[in-house]
Amino acid sequence: MSWLFSSKGSRPIPPLTSLQQQKQRQIDSLKACHSNISEIQKDVEYRLPITIKNLTININILLPQQFPQDKPIVTVFPPIRHHLVDKQGTNVTCPLVHNFTMHSDLGKIVQNLIEEFWKNPPTLAPTSGPFPYLYSSPAGRPPYPHTGFPFLPPFSTQETNRSVPVSEPVPSTYNTAKAAAPSYGLITDLPVPVPTSEVGMNGFTYKMPDLPDTFPELSDLSVSQLTDMMEQEDVLLELFINLPQLKQIISDKEDLVKNIEELAKKNLQMEPILESKRQALLDKYELLTQMKATFEKKMQRQHELSESCSLSALQARLKVAAHEAEEESDNIAENFLEGKTEIDDFLTLFMEKRTCCHSRRAKEEKLQQSISLHSQYHAPL
Repeated sequence: MSWLFSSKGSRPIPPLTSLQQQKQRQIDSLKACHSNISEIQKDVEYRLPITIKNLTININILLPQQFPQDKPIVTVFPPIRHHLVDKQGTNVTCPLVHNFTMHSDLGKIVQNLIEEFWKNPPTLAPTSGPFPYLYSSPAGRPPYPHTGFPFLPPFSTQETNRSVPVSEPVPSTYNTAKAAAPSYGLITDLPVPVPTSEVGMNGFTYKMPDLPDTFPELSDLSVSQLTDMMEQEDVLLELFINLPQLKQIISDKEDLVKNIEELAKKNLQMEPILESKRQALLDKYELLTQMKATFEKKMQRQHELSESCSLSALQARLKVAAHEAEEESDNIAENFLEGKTEIDDFLTLFMEKRTCCHSRRAKEEKLQQSISLHSQYHAPL
């Protein structure tokens, strides 16, 4: 059984280099600061989704091979408009990322970026494409090899223009050329549509009339008469117009047009009501904005008042006031020793300032005991 515990057939794990240790330390800091971050590719790509005012964006962190000697590449998706993002709306160009060094903290940098997004919420860019790094790397950046999956080749930016065989299913992200629409000169040149059982458009379903297998009007005609009819378009068109199926379609079309006109008139009648409700909604939104601004000002004022009336602030004020009373009493004593003050005035003023000084010091000590007791019972676990 000794072969079971021997290390003859096992390969020793190579020790991590200094660069790898620093890289792992940066990755651990990133995971510690953001618990909901997902690892797209181990030690290479990480993605962090955040939601700011009903806008969900993904922060993508790409670590180069020589990271942390080389600075990381931080991008966002979908493209946004923000002062920390470039004109394309994807690459983060904040100074913390631009001036990244080996001694920087990647987790804190991403945290500062999120806090800045919260202070100044971004807006969605007008155009947005598919998520980056799905088929090719961004322009100007070399593709990163899949170290965890050696059997997958790296995606290249030139493969997006390759020719796709007809038998292969074409993904929706490839831009395929559409065939030009056929042009017809006259109405008679249009191809005859094949009737279907149901035709749906905008939620409306219309059942086409059933076409008969034979036409009794043509069964009694000879071949020569049918040939002459084929050559005479007027006769053929008259026969086609007199078909009961076409008459039914024309009648249904007229009824449908009439219903559409009635519905359009009702919509026009509802337009003033809709416009008034829209204006009322805009007024309420403006009122909400004003009330929100007033509420934020009051919250700021409440915060300032609570900070000024905190236990620590009161203790500091009592300490300063006691020190001032003590200095004033010392000045009164010096004036008395120099003969500038009578003894009766000295006793009155000196006792008053000394009493005020000792009273303030007693209040300060009592407040200090209350602070210590409060911190003892409300200490974090």
